[in-house]
Amino acid sequence: MLRRLIVWLPGVPLLTIIDPKSPGSLTLVGVGPGNPSLLTLAAVHAIETSDVIAYPVARLAAQSMAARIAAQWIRNDHTCLPLLFPMVDGAEPRRAAWHAAAHTLQKLVTEGQQVVLLCEGDASLFATCSYVLMALQQQWPDCPCHVIPGISSVSAAAAAGLWPLALQQDQLLLRPCPESPAELTIELDEAKEKGRVLALLKLGHRWEWVQPLLDERKLLEKALFAEKVGWPDQQIQSADTVAASQRPYFSLLLIRQTWPNVLP
Repeated sequence: MLRRLIVWLPGVPLLTIIDPKSPGSLTLVGVGPGNPSLLTLAAVHAIETSDVIAYPVARLAAQSMAARIAAQWIRNDHTCLPLLFPMVDGAEPRRAAWHAAAHTLQKLVTEGQQVVLLCEGDASLFATCSYVLMALQQQWPDCPCHVIPGISSVSAAAAAGLWPLALQQDQLLLRPCPESPAELTIELDEAKEKGRVLALLKLGHRWEWVQPLLDERKLLEKALFAEKVGWPDQQIQSADTVAASQRPYFSLLLIRQTWPNVLP
């Protein structure tokens, strides 16, 4: 892609020079959990100065949550590029999608395009674009690439709930919610012993059995429940106010069992 350079010399009118060798680049942009006001200045700048806006979709013609978050900075003269990442368990379909996306992005960058790949939340935390980055690095190790971090749903939920996420020597474990009561019991026991705060993501249907387990251990009042963080219909509340029923995929739980010795 041709780039225009504005050159100024003292006493000489401004000159516009066409530079046919201007390099392209790829920037992975974390757009935060949902609220557009949580985008960083760096994220906004990357979007505004790009030629191509790429974003993940789960199926053809589906809406991208990442693109919705960044919508106010996507202009009519931007080229919008949905990249298909099917929500399946099979390894090969997912691997094929990552490499196909990497190949598409590589082609655009080599043509001199400034490309951003949007990612909900943080670009390095449970992010689809992390897999694309690894696939691209296999195909093109020297690709001019940058990553702009974003606010995670865990940080946003803790802030909205006025909930200290980690203090002093606390440990913090972020992970998808365990698949069984036995596995969660082990995590809770280890967390209590080590002074570890648990951030459990993707509660969904698991809340039906997680809630009674925490109630039995008298942990509900100490836990913060959050779903759809950053969106207009978000819920941030004490876990003891949420009934044991199926919850949305984008729900999470923060559990603290111990506090540091030195507190206000």
